[in-house]
Amino acid sequence: MNSSVSALPLSTLSPANEALTLRLPSSLQLKQQLPLSNVLTQQVAAHRNAVRAILNGEDSRLLVIVGPCSIHDPQSALEYAANLARLATDVSDEMLLVMRAYVEKPRTTVGWKGLAYDPRLDGSDDMAGGLTLSRELMCEMLCLGLPIATELLQPMAAGYFDDLLSWVAIGARTTESQIHREMASGLNMPVGFKNGTDGGVTVASDAMRSAAHPHRHFGVDSQGHPAIIQTPGNPDTHLVLRGGHRGPNYDRDSVARINHDLSKLKIPTRIMVDCSHANSGKDPLRQPAVFNDVLEQRLHGDHSLIGMMIESHLFEGCQALSSSLQYGVSVTDGCLGWAATDQLLRQAADRLRTRHRTQRPA
Repeated sequence: MNSSVSALPLSTLSPANEALTLRLPSSLQLKQQLPLSNVLTQQVAAHRNAVRAILNGEDSRLLVIVGPCSIHDPQSALEYAANLARLATDVSDEMLLVMRAYVEKPRTTVGWKGLAYDPRLDGSDDMAGGLTLSRELMCEMLCLGLPIATELLQPMAAGYFDDLLSWVAIGARTTESQIHREMASGLNMPVGFKNGTDGGVTVASDAMRSAAHPHRHFGVDSQGHPAIIQTPGNPDTHLVLRGGHRGPNYDRDSVARINHDLSKLKIPTRIMVDCSHANSGKDPLRQPAVFNDVLEQRLHGDHSLIGMMIESHLFEGCQALSSSLQYGVSVTDGCLGWAATDQLLRQAADRLRTRHRTQRPA
């Protein structure tokens, strides 16, 4: 990989008490430098339609968004992606596996903000290099045949990746943001809104209703100029349950109550469960228990549960940023290891196959 698109020289040298600005390449420039082939463009379109078909009940497969909490090392991320591509083929009759390629990370206070912000992990914040590296990496994952998912945290960064993605998350802290709802209304792909950090779904329900409508809003065009953006509205949104301050919200009673609330608002009852975060008590090794509980609900006929999300890397756990990092271990939230992930998803596919065999007419 190379990162030849660099930030332009300082456009403003301000006094010490004012911000400095450094001009970035436009999203159009980066897309021209790292274009998608026609084959990959068609592949992305097909993957988006496959996700839509699951959301709309036209495809009975389980949608699974799986991969590292965040990507910090391209080599380990591509090794993980190669593993996932092989598994995706093996379980494709029962599951659509989508690779988490999260290059932005929300921070409660301060900390490493992700590969797009600080690709060298040293606080140098080479964002031009980070955007280039992130796009290169996602393109290589697409070449493996994988659909790609990410969380869009900074709307200005969305244009650098929007042609590569088959599914997008709007996080718990940004679901309430009008700017993110406007952005989602213009994305040509399915979007999952996470419930708020309190565990309630009112904010996410409002977000889905807002994103379904057309908007005119302030934005930046592909050449980097301020612009009025007009969006068509996005019909392909859904809820992502991630628990909250009061604990998990993936249990049968919670799901039934949430489905009732969504129905009252005339919002499609399609739910993904994030097996991490508050649903697992922030213990990555509890993710399989959450996954299997939700799978059991689905096997017992709850078709509103269209998918799940798993934070998984080559090796389990997490580590603090340092000068000597362990290969394949997350530097943000703790993850399930690959061996356990592979076993979990293969066993789940077998259970889904068994259900389908028993449901076939004699």
